[in-house]
Amino acid sequence: MAPPSESPVAVARRGQFTQPSIAEMVADAIRAQIVAGTLPDGSLLPKQDQLIDEFQVSRPSFREALRILESEGLVSVRRGNVGGAQVHAPTPDNAARTLGLVLQARNVALDDLAAALAVIEPACAAHCAQRSDRMTELVPQLRELNIRCRAVDLQDMAGAALIFEEFHHAIINGCGNTTLVIVIGALESLWALHKQAWATYAEDAGATPAPRLRASVIDAHEKITDAIEAGDAARVHQLVAAHLATVSPMVIKNQAPRIDIIGAEPRFPLVAEFRS
Repeated sequence: MAPPSESPVAVARRGQFTQPSIAEMVADAIRAQIVAGTLPDGSLLPKQDQLIDEFQVSRPSFREALRILESEGLVSVRRGNVGGAQVHAPTPDNAARTLGLVLQARNVALDDLAAALAVIEPACAAHCAQRSDRMTELVPQLRELNIRCRAVDLQDMAGAALIFEEFHHAIINGCGNTTLVIVIGALESLWALHKQAWATYAEDAGATPAPRLRASVIDAHEKITDAIEAGDAARVHQLVAAHLATVSPMVIKNQAPRIDIIGAEPRFPLVAEFRS
């Protein structure tokens, strides 16, 4: 790694110019190496003294750079005799958590997230129906998930919720567009976090879903699978939109009103559909 040479200039508010701190410059240099794969996922950064000498910075500045990278999920610092900074390549999970923190900091309502998914997830699903390899790459996976859903015990809400989320993630991952997979996957991961908390809360409270509700979700998933298999993109879009319009309000009624990925918000009492 080469030490930061000329300091890049960042544009600040009101037309002023500011220079990033030494720590930010070091973090930028290491981050670029991680993203490029020069520092592979799972590898360890060189010894701290070596990097301090290479970057020609002070120890506090270098430690601050590590803190920046650690907050981004790009390194994890281990202390002790076997300490060191382990590299973590960027993942959709990192993107989802960062996005969730930004939305939570802005007090974004949970129904705002649901509305976003209602717009873009049906379009993503429609892409699945247009894939030429859907019969080998996607449809068998969706069929298997539907079979597993029917086999889950009615009392196991959390277990069923996990499989339901696998279905949605399979559709997102199967759309064939990498950008959609990452962007919608991040949103879906945030939504899944709230759905899973909702299901676990209901299970702990001794509630069980009405049999018709579980059956209606499975039926919707099977119809979506049939339409993807038939290559009917318009019907897939329609079915997914209708499915989300049915289930999303149930999650919102049983959750805190705002996006919450750190467990700070209280849960609402269970609505009638989920009382024992």
